[in-house]
Amino acid sequence: MKRYEKYKPSGIEWIGEIPEHWNIKRLKYMTCNFDNKRIPLSSSERSLKQGKYPYYGATGIIDYVDDYIFNGEYILIGEDGAPFFTKNRDIAIVVNGEFWVNNHAHILEVREGLISKLIAYQLNCVDFSKYITGSTRDKLTQDELNEIKLIYIPRQEQINIVDYLDRKTGQIDDLIAKKQQLIDLLNEEKTAIINHAVTKGLNPNAPMKDSGIPWLGGIPEHWKMKKLKYIAKLQTGEGITSDLIREEGPYPVFGGNGLRGYSSSFTHEGDFVLIGRQGALCGNINYASGRFWASEHAVVATASVTYAHLWLGELLRTMNLNQYSQSAAQPGLSVERIQNLFIPIPPIEEQRIIADSIDASSRAADSIIAKVEKEISLLQEYRTALISEAVTGKIDVRGAC
Repeated sequence: MKRYEKYKPSGIEWIGEIPEHWNIKRLKYMTCNFDNKRIPLSSSERSLKQGKYPYYGATGIIDYVDDYIFNGEYILIGEDGAPFFTKNRDIAIVVNGEFWVNNHAHILEVREGLISKLIAYQLNCVDFSKYITGSTRDKLTQDELNEIKLIYIPRQEQINIVDYLDRKTGQIDDLIAKKQQLIDLLNEEKTAIINHAVTKGLNPNAPMKDSGIPWLGGIPEHWKMKKLKYIAKLQTGEGITSDLIREEGPYPVFGGNGLRGYSSSFTHEGDFVLIGRQGALCGNINYASGRFWASEHAVVATASVTYAHLWLGELLRTMNLNQYSQSAAQPGLSVERIQNLFIPIPPIEEQRIIADSIDASSRAADSIIAKVEKEISLLQEYRTALISEAVTGKIDVRGAC
């Protein structure tokens, strides 16, 4: 892309030089703030007001309610809880129509002559380090928001930039969506291969018999059915307070969703399967090796020496243990319940062959997925850079087709 003929310093580090005929203005002179009209609703209040109107928070729509407090085109930008320092994440969005906003998002309307999308594009390029306050939670106050300096661009060039960016970012977003679909398909295929291997084996011609368990159906005729407690020892991890978990340390601390941090002591040593025990992570499967601490949010499964570690973990994943959780308020897995579940048991040598096959197929799929994820990351970086180049005038998009 070509550049403008003449530039001048903007005096703002993240902006750099701007075209000579552009100017810098504070956000408060470019927008009107309507924070005083926001009305927060608790989750219980929203449960009584379910409807068709979007209810926005700091990061987008979080619910739908039966009424609205705004009607028109506005910019929403997080006040707290927004990803101010997360790479390639939007902080500001443009919303249209009838909607509700809570007190975690500022609400702005652009002044006459300005285009909402262009202001949002600029806000998503801002270096927020100079504007964020709060020791425990990042917060963009209204006073700091008002002081953000943006570029005031002539009207026709605003239209040129928005049209160009809408077209280009749309193309990039479509490509990212297709690559994400590929990742989803690869993950589905990997899961299907693993599920079949641990429940049906690798021999498609093996004689089958009924397992007696509806979700499992038929299993190879030479396999056995045994209760989980005869295959592995299960126990709930030990409680650990957050002040004992560090960012660094000799021993990893695992919870229901994998690594939580590090500790100066450990509760287990060896190779284990960890099962998420509570909440949304109930039934989640992870692996841990060596010396580590397993928290009370995980059930630790120790396979006996005659059973393959990876085979057991993937079988447990296939079983969807979340279906056996108890308590509606806080779902939880009971060791007493899941240890009495029947599982299909192939001979040990076949378990090892199955585990090796799972490992090989997973590595192959994960390698492809990692490459696609890298491609997505590069596209996101390109998208961010393209927006910054256009809104700061480093490229001249006038007449761009």
